[in-house]
Amino acid sequence: MDRPSPRLTIFAFLGPAVLTLLAIGIVPLGFALYTSFHRYQLTNLKKTPFIGFENYVTVLTDMVFWQAMGRTMTFLVMVLPLQILLGLLIALLLHQPGLSLLKTLCRLSLVIPMATTYAVVGLLGQVMFNIKYGVVNQMLGWIGFNPINWIGDPTNAFIAIAFWDVWQWTPFCALVFLAGLSTVPAEIEEAAKLDTNRWWDIVRHIQLPFLIPGLTAILILRTADTLKLFDMVFTMTRGGPGSSTELISLMIQRVGFRGFDQGLASAQAVILLIITIILAQLYIRYFYREADR
Repeated sequence: MDRPSPRLTIFAFLGPAVLTLLAIGIVPLGFALYTSFHRYQLTNLKKTPFIGFENYVTVLTDMVFWQAMGRTMTFLVMVLPLQILLGLLIALLLHQPGLSLLKTLCRLSLVIPMATTYAVVGLLGQVMFNIKYGVVNQMLGWIGFNPINWIGDPTNAFIAIAFWDVWQWTPFCALVFLAGLSTVPAEIEEAAKLDTNRWWDIVRHIQLPFLIPGLTAILILRTADTLKLFDMVFTMTRGGPGSSTELISLMIQRVGFRGFDQGLASAQAVILLIITIILAQLYIRYFYREADR
């Protein structure tokens, strides 16, 4: 029996992955680019004339779009530093010697928030932050605070979704940092501990250089994930009250599937993709330069 050719073997292994990538990534992106240059109304699919950059001009001159983008960037600035800081502290604590069984249980517990889907996290947050029956208000009542209207107040609702995102994705940052700490040579750490008792000097000069690649990955992945965050916010607040928690992804969904203007929504999504790529390039350029110094 003849052996299959190397090209056929390569295609057999890579073909399914390539076809899947085309089906769920490249084709939708191409369709979004196509519709962004057309007047593509879901209520009138028979007439989709080419209009050039008209949708992009409409988006770039729309203050509602930039307000939603401003809320999204504010949300990103709120949650990302907290996730990184808390994740780093958790990783440093779990990196300490001793208590191996407890640390193993802690590592396993870190996976639970990440393994929970966004929609379930949003529904759980809606219950937890309920003004009458929520656990959050009950815990605040134990220390003497009156119940807070988390979901019904614009500022409190924004704080609630930010807190809930930090709860879900801080463990991811902790696990990435913990993986980076495991690559630090043990003999170098021991020598540094003999030389100084200041833990910050050890973190800054010994451990931090090994954490830069993981930090860059966290920044890229969490920024991209936060900019397209939809499920958790939609199930928790529906973008309300008013438009106080309407992040850019919720606005795109509203324009495309409730306003039926698929062309305009596609242009908004393409602009969001460009912003995400620019931020990712800035992260790579800045932090890898810092790592090389």
